[in-house]
Amino acid sequence: MKIVYNSLIPFKGFAAINLFGVLFVRDGITVTPPMLNHERIHTAQMREMLYLFFYLWYIIEWLIRIVFTFIRRDKPCIYSAYRNISFEREAYRFEKYDNYLEKRELFNWLELL
Repeated sequence: MKIVYNSLIPFKGFAAINLFGVLFVRDGITVTPPMLNHERIHTAQMREMLYLFFYLWYIIEWLIRIVFTFIRRDKPCIYSAYRNISFEREAYRFEKYDNYLEKRELFNWLELL
C-alpha cells in the first residue's frame, strides 16, 4: 500500500484516509501496524465493491446510521454512525489480526450490517 504523508489530506481532526488504495496520512501521525492493517482491510473491501460502489455504499450507510442515532438519542452522533458502518466494524474488529486478509471471505462485512 502506498502511503502519502501531507498536511492537506485528510482534513484536520483525522489521522488518515484511504482513497482508492492509497493511504493519505496527516504529517506527524505515526502509522501503526493495526492502523495499516485496518486500511488494508478497507482496500480489500474497495476491490470487491469495484471501488466506486464501496464509496457509494459507505456514504449511504453512514447517512442512514446518522438518522438512526438521531432517532435513538434525539441528536445525530456522527462519530457513532461512522463506527457502526459495516465496513468500519469489520476493519476495527480485525485490525489487530495480522493474517486476517489471508483467510478473509469475500463480502465478510455484510455479516456486520
